[in-house]
Amino acid sequence: MSTEHEQPEFPPRSPASESWSPAPPDPFPAFLYAPPPAPPKFQHRYGRHLLFFLLTLFTTSFTPAWLALSAGLNPLPLFSLEVFTHGLWYAIPVLTILSAHEFGHYFACRYHNVDATLPFFIPAPLPLTGTFGAVIRIREAFPSKRALFDIGVAGPLAGFVVLLPFLYWGMTRSTIVPIPSEGLYFGEPLLWKLMQYLHFGPLPEGMEVAIDQVGFAAWWGMLATALNLLPFGQLDGGHVMYANLGRLATRLSAATLAMVLLLALRSASWFSMAAMMAVMALIFGFRHPRVIDEHAPLDPVRRVVSLIALMVFILCFTPVPIDLVGGR
Repeated sequence: MSTEHEQPEFPPRSPASESWSPAPPDPFPAFLYAPPPAPPKFQHRYGRHLLFFLLTLFTTSFTPAWLALSAGLNPLPLFSLEVFTHGLWYAIPVLTILSAHEFGHYFACRYHNVDATLPFFIPAPLPLTGTFGAVIRIREAFPSKRALFDIGVAGPLAGFVVLLPFLYWGMTRSTIVPIPSEGLYFGEPLLWKLMQYLHFGPLPEGMEVAIDQVGFAAWWGMLATALNLLPFGQLDGGHVMYANLGRLATRLSAATLAMVLLLALRSASWFSMAAMMAVMALIFGFRHPRVIDEHAPLDPVRRVVSLIALMVFILCFTPVPIDLVGGR
């Protein structure tokens, strides 16, 4: 005698119903919950960058002629091919120095995968410079203090290395002249004085070095380097100080603004810098924005580079950048 063994159903039927059907499909598939893919980094509008560069090349090329015209020394028509080509002796060095500075920041951003734009050169109808400099825009937060330090310090150091040969070359093209009774006085940073002494030795009483256009471009490079290394807010020097000191950099930032305001009382050439820093302090405060990883300290190599950056600042700084002769 045999019996038939009935296999149980799987899945078992619901006791409430003899019929069974699979669950309805999810109306919101899983892919709808996933965040959209991040846009690719380092996307640039090359035409816009090139346009601003060419405009800045134009304004800087005519800067020497504007200076000569204001002093009554330029008999040529201001806007002429001869004036433009002669002005390239100033424009090319100054744009090379600015490019080295900004691409130092940019390539450090590429190294740390921090999204940023290419440099934007800023033309200016100013007879002294022909440009407001150049900037890059960083599109995301700094991942760590080390990345912040590298990106902040790379620009000034790269610009400093590039300006050195231009400063030496400009010194060899300069001459010794009597100090004029009137006109503009350009402050002499310590690096300028050292290069001047190495090339000319001690100057006779009542004499000074008349810089040529290449040396003038290097002088502006030194001034830009010193201003960017001021330990304030989101300037390059502010990045370096925050990476080293953390929140203690806030007090140093406030003290730097106070120092610049005092310098503006001594020399009107500091007024625009003091005004810009005051506006930044009102809008952003003295605290530096936090980075994603606040805890990883700088390594010994970066500490040494910090001292090098401090030395560069001392070599390039002058308390009276521009003044009138007789008002010193």
